[in-house]
Amino acid sequence: MRFLGINAIFHDPAAALVADGRVVAAAEEERFSRRKHGKRPLAFSAWELPEQAAAWCLREAGLAPEDLDAVAYSYDPALVTGRHEGVWEDLRTTYALRAPNFLATALPGLDPARVRFVPHHVAHAASAGLASPYRDCAVLVCDGRGENVSHLAGRYRDGELEVLAAQELPHSLGLMYEEVTEHLGFLRSSDEYKVMAMASYGRPRHLEALRELVRATGDGGFRVEPIDWNGFAKALPRSAPWTADHADLAASVQARLEEVLLDLVRWLHERTSERRLALAGGVALNCVANTRLIDEGPFDEVWVQPAAGDSGTALGGALHLAHAYGERAAPMPGADLGRGFTDEELGVWLDVARVPYTRPPDLAAAVAAELAADRIVAWFQGRSEYGPRALGRRSLLAHPGHARNTERLNDVKGREQFRPIAPMVLDSRAAAIFGRGPLPSPYMLFVHDVRPEWRDRIPAVVHVDGTARVQTVSAGTDPLLARVLAAFEARTGLPVLVNTSLNTAGRPMVDDPRDALECFGSSPVEVLALGPYLVRRGEVFAS
Repeated sequence: MRFLGINAIFHDPAAALVADGRVVAAAEEERFSRRKHGKRPLAFSAWELPEQAAAWCLREAGLAPEDLDAVAYSYDPALVTGRHEGVWEDLRTTYALRAPNFLATALPGLDPARVRFVPHHVAHAASAGLASPYRDCAVLVCDGRGENVSHLAGRYRDGELEVLAAQELPHSLGLMYEEVTEHLGFLRSSDEYKVMAMASYGRPRHLEALRELVRATGDGGFRVEPIDWNGFAKALPRSAPWTADHADLAASVQARLEEVLLDLVRWLHERTSERRLALAGGVALNCVANTRLIDEGPFDEVWVQPAAGDSGTALGGALHLAHAYGERAAPMPGADLGRGFTDEELGVWLDVARVPYTRPPDLAAAVAAELAADRIVAWFQGRSEYGPRALGRRSLLAHPGHARNTERLNDVKGREQFRPIAPMVLDSRAAAIFGRGPLPSPYMLFVHDVRPEWRDRIPAVVHVDGTARVQTVSAGTDPLLARVLAAFEARTGLPVLVNTSLNTAGRPMVDDPRDALECFGSSPVEVLALGPYLVRRGEVFAS
């Protein structure tokens, strides 16, 4: 049976296709539309249908809209009671009610009667519990909002979800974090990871005050009282210089978030006695909190869905329907679920662009040589990643041994200089370099302590607090990238590379060859590895 999942209600519109219980394709609309998070200028949310992503998913599976058994829409307007809603929610609910007809227009041949509404947090839960490697596990969802609630705690047993707790709005840990994101001069529902990065520069000196305002209730839920952020630090105008006061506020909110999450997972463990926990929802993208949950929490294993934010509800909705229709959902095979291109297709793009290029006999060795010479390499290989993390398919790679490369890459991408860049490492070498934090870590969703003897050797990827957000690479699942890492170590003695997303500030991650060529041409990147081909900046501008 075939199920299409759609997220088109808050932000990060996306589509995913599950056929015969197997995840075939998944992609965010922003990779096609080039509008980050699916937002249009001056709009909080576009409620943008993932028309291009959905059409691509069907093409990838060789299906037409009429071949679908059902379509999951990851929001159920029947659950919205209006108790905590305003004009935006009225509009959102009206939009959702009409979504079946909108989808039928976008996908000619689709019967609107085949659209099924899946509660937002149930879709999040399925994106973790059913996509995880575990058949039985506890599941925790925490985000800003969905219908009338902001969180779900439960467990999966043989694919069946039992909901044990759900927190009603207006109490929301995700909305709290969004509010402080905006107060600190960043974009809410977009830049929360910047607050997490800034927190490492501050002291949690407001923690006691926040403990009075934000607390778990002992029944699986929590309370978030109204917070006067100006009482902690004055609002920071966008792009203004931040101060120690702002870093202290970020550190305090981050610390309190971690403490409440620990309370929630301890309660969940007491109720379920499960050994494994699966996480989803936007809060699950907070890799610092995730690491504290595995370090101090009661679960032996914690698995985080790589597209844990709202885009992942497309996948979860499709998996939820597959189970409801009697299919046994297989774990997701990896995050590389987006578009891919043949060598021939990539060569045509280069020929049309009239860009000089070579096809080295050993691409891994050639790229390792460029990296060892301290050149930045735009790396475009295989199918693109589903979710916000660059995981070696659409990445910028660089030498980790030069501290200046942190500033250099942040300049290339137009990012704030307080933000760290991440390392990738072969899974077989990771434990020798990185301490605290779970290994392997293929989705870059935990932080790890960099062992003291390595901090001066790979300074570009060491954050101010001595940690790094590690991605481990397996030779079994990504042999080409593994060979690059091995060849780089042979040249430099360093088994680590810098890995950050292939994009510039305010733009979605590069997805297709045109995006890659445009990014390469408009930013100071020296080399582009586009499939088997190498494009060198000096050769392009010399021609």
